[in-house]
Amino acid sequence: MTSGPAAEQLRSYLHQTRLLNSISSALYFDQNTVMPAAAASWRGDQLALLAAQAHQRQSCQDYGDLLEAAEAEATGASQASGDAAHQRNLALLRLQLERNRCQDKELVAALVRAQSHGNAVWQEARRLNDFSLFAPALEHIIQLRLEQANQLKAAEPVERSPWEILAQPFEPDISKQRLEVLFDPLRQRLPALLARVPAADGAAAELPESLQEQLSIDLLESWGYDNQRCQRSRSAHPFSCTLGPQDYRITTRVVAGQPFSCFLATAHEWGHSLYEQGLPHDQPHAFPWPLGDATSMGVHESQSLFWECRVARSEAFARRWHSRFCLGLGSDPWGGPERFWKALNPLQPGLIRVEADELSYGLHIVMRYELELALLEQGLPVAELPERWNHRFAELLGQPPDSDSNGCLQDIHWAEGLFGYFPSYALGHLISAQLSEAMERDLGSLPELIAAGQEQQLRQWLAARVWPLGRSVNGEQLVQQVSGEPLSASPFLRYLEAKVERLLSVEPG
Repeated sequence: MTSGPAAEQLRSYLHQTRLLNSISSALYFDQNTVMPAAAASWRGDQLALLAAQAHQRQSCQDYGDLLEAAEAEATGASQASGDAAHQRNLALLRLQLERNRCQDKELVAALVRAQSHGNAVWQEARRLNDFSLFAPALEHIIQLRLEQANQLKAAEPVERSPWEILAQPFEPDISKQRLEVLFDPLRQRLPALLARVPAADGAAAELPESLQEQLSIDLLESWGYDNQRCQRSRSAHPFSCTLGPQDYRITTRVVAGQPFSCFLATAHEWGHSLYEQGLPHDQPHAFPWPLGDATSMGVHESQSLFWECRVARSEAFARRWHSRFCLGLGSDPWGGPERFWKALNPLQPGLIRVEADELSYGLHIVMRYELELALLEQGLPVAELPERWNHRFAELLGQPPDSDSNGCLQDIHWAEGLFGYFPSYALGHLISAQLSEAMERDLGSLPELIAAGQEQQLRQWLAARVWPLGRSVNGEQLVQQVSGEPLSASPFLRYLEAKVERLLSVEPG
């Protein structure tokens, strides 16, 4: 990488900015794990102050001058060396600088305060099953996000709608038109698959909380958990959080009536963390430069969904782990490894997205995407959100939610203003399926590797082919580069159809 004096000064400046942002991440992690509820207002002020300072650092004239000097330096050097990575870093920094300069610092601080308040109010509204408690906070967040989109419009390299603008930090270069092409096959084919699924065949086995915790710990240890760099906590909503280059956190939860929720959430969040750990932090063109960041949230989710669905929910994995679950319980309530695998993959439309089966999950996301567009661009009043949610859920998944807590209040994303994030989950499924097919072409049968306990080979393939790319490409470019084909819904649908056929062949208990 080109490393002149201007580039080194810019690198030092970016490092300091990363330090500041990591303090915010630490406070966010604390807010969602152990912070007492009464501290929410003060925490909002803390986060708002840090956000304002970070915004100032990333939009001020001094930073602009540093970037301009590095660009001039690279222009001269590139004639001789052609350092594409450095040029890509500078282009990404320039785009982000222009976006930051478009945003009023008071708006940035107001958004952080609104997000912190929204998070606290959402938790209480969900606990009490009272959407009216959350509605004013959501209205305020939407108002601020629309104002933000309007400010950012001038910095966008192409014309984008408000929703598309807000989605760019999560999925660079995504458009509504492209999402329609990718999502329409899900709308068309998933309901037909769901229609083949019979009603649930009995109550789920109960697993003591202590056993769920222990099995989750065992899973992490078998997949390379390093307690010198990693830490696991509990939270209301499972998430992964990177606080620094050597500080990786995940959270999970135990849910009554969902005996596998903690185990599978652990697999999911550890997939996120593995990706973060595998990004090219130690490369000269990476941290603290943009190329060391995740490609997109769709790629991020593809990694978590790979470990949760392609590995932890696989038949081969279930056959290996069945005895561990039985040993912890002192019995086998499933009646063998085959039925245990079936229990890990309930084929029934779930009300809760994070606990939904793979069939209904995509429809959960399609619905949320539609509702985001309605709230942000089509004038849907916030007060009508529960009714619209319930109606559309019944259309797509065959049943209305039994409460707002299990309906439009179930996700934290809108409470934190994360409009544009949800499609990344569905894109994650599509990307995971397409990368899995590429992995299988290179390594051979994934079920055979998993049956042999060779998850390390899967991790090594991802570490070589996917994780080092960082932001050198966008999500669709990564898929094209790794798989040799444009992103499509077809691999995911092929995977689902084959899995459903096999699950339906398992005799009920």
